[in-house]
This record gives sequence, structure tokens and C-alpha cells, in this order.
Amino acid sequence: MKNNSRILKGLVIHGSRNIMTVRVTTEKGIKELECRIKGKVLKSSENYYNPIAPGDWVNIEWQKEENTAMILSVEDRRNLFRRFNQKESLSQFLAANVDLVLSVCTAISPPFRPRFLDRVLVQADIEGMEAVIICNKIDLEYDDINVDERLEDFKRIGYKVITVSAKTGEGLEALRCEIEGKTSVLTGQSGVGKSSIINALKPDVNIREGAINEKYNRGVHTTTMSFIVDINASTRLIDTPGVRLFIPDGIKAEELIYNMREFAPLAGKCSYGLSCSHKTEAGCKIMEAVNAGVIHEDRYESFLRIREDIEGNISDY
Repeated sequence: MKNNSRILKGLVIHGSRNIMTVRVTTEKGIKELECRIKGKVLKSSENYYNPIAPGDWVNIEWQKEENTAMILSVEDRRNLFRRFNQKESLSQFLAANVDLVLSVCTAISPPFRPRFLDRVLVQADIEGMEAVIICNKIDLEYDDINVDERLEDFKRIGYKVITVSAKTGEGLEALRCEIEGKTSVLTGQSGVGKSSIINALKPDVNIREGAINEKYNRGVHTTTMSFIVDINASTRLIDTPGVRLFIPDGIKAEELIYNMREFAPLAGKCSYGLSCSHKTEAGCKIMEAVNAGVIHEDRYESFLRIREDIEGNISDY
């Protein structure tokens, strides 16, 4: 180590695949340093799209005089929120050391996509994270009865649902109470208003907000990388890029049944046990539960499609 270098521990705020912004505390106060990742860190994460995510705590070597810094290692994580990046065929880390997953949707503009919510909730359950559904833009009128039906079903199976309007402020106090003192990750399709929610909770941050493509009624990407916003001294939000495809990561297809909470109690109870495809077999407890209304038929379709995606056959949802 050079004489003017220091080893510091810091929090990753944002970054690309091999350059990260890290917040450290020095004798002159808090400082944010642009850090490159040392080769050995990358080599230990060759099967990942990115080896480090916002929320990670890292050890860095800071060359103060040259004002350069290098990430030497990553501290052990409590958890890791991620998805399978289908384009690169690699795990993509979105946020680390998370207390709460906020799965954001809208009833309209862009249209309600409950199967996208299903996928995010599966990933949260895989990681053992608490998840809350945030339905934004409730100031907009909609006439799709399926929206209310599915949101009620999410409540029935044990998920909290908070309806908000980043535009009018409705529901934001309930959201503030939910995230207070926690590190939360915001995820959702492009255009659902994740950035708008952050701006409404902390107006001085002034994050650029995306518009809706009127022709296709879907969002335009504005957030290109995950990043941390401090709402207050004890409350952090990690915004993530809007995506149209979310494939759960970290489980095998046959393990999916254990990570959908109303499916899990029925695992292994079919006539064909764990080898049941849950599609055509007599004595399938999953299909019986769908027919009895214990499992919503749309959740059942999600289950089948997510399982196919994990197996490698990407579906359109």
C-alpha cells in the first residue's frame, strides 16, 4: 500500500458494471468517491452481470493525493435482490441488504400487469424479504374490474397493498410510515412512477421522470442503473431501472411452488407427488385449489409461465 493511501469502508450508492460511487466517512466528513473494482472482485463474480449493487458495503483503497479509489472486497450481505438478465443470460444484482421490496404498479397508464407483480413477489420470497405492493396513479380513473379483484386477492394471500398518487399526495403518508427506518428497493415496469414517488417523498432530490409512450401505452426508460436516495437519516430507497421482463433468479423450476405462498402448502400432495406437472394429472392438488378458488386462476397461469421462464422458455406476459 502506498504511503498516502487509506483503507475505508463505504456504502455503494450507484454505479455501472465496474465503476461504482461509494459513500465513505473521512476526517473531513462524508465524501462520495468514484471507485473502480479490483480484478479479483470481478473474477469471483464471473457468473453475474454485475458483482456489486447499491446497498453493498465495500472496503476500498483511497489514494487521497491522486484522488483515485479501488474496491478491494465486498462485505457479507444480509440478502440480495436480483433478477435473471435474459439478454446476458446472467444474474443481475439490483440491490443489497434490503429490508423491504416495494413492487410498484398502476391500474392504468401503463396498464395493470399483475403477472409482473407475481414475479417480483416470487423473487422477494426467494430472498426472504418482506414485500409490499404499491399501486400508483390512483388519481386516474379506470374501469378494469380485474385490477381491484387482483389487488384484493394479493391481500387475501397475505401481501400488503398501498394505493398512492405521487401527483396528488394521496396515500403517501401511509407509504412513509411503511418505509420509515428501512432500506427499501423500488421495482416495477417502466412508466409506473417509481421516480415520481421518490420525488414526492423527497422533493429536493428532483429525479428525472419518464413519460408514457402514447402509441404503445407503456413507459419510456429513464432510470438506467439502480441508485440510493436517502429519505432521511434512517430511511433509504433504492430505485431500479424499469424493465418489461422480470425473470426470478436463484431457484430451479421445481422449487417455484415453495415460493408462491398459497401454492407452498400443497407441494408434494398431488397424486404424482413432486413429479406432477400441475397441468393435466388427475389428483393434482394445485388444479383442485384453482377450481375451488383457493388459488386465483391468474396466479395459476403466472405459476406455469414463470416455471417455463426459469426452465429457459421465455414467455410473453
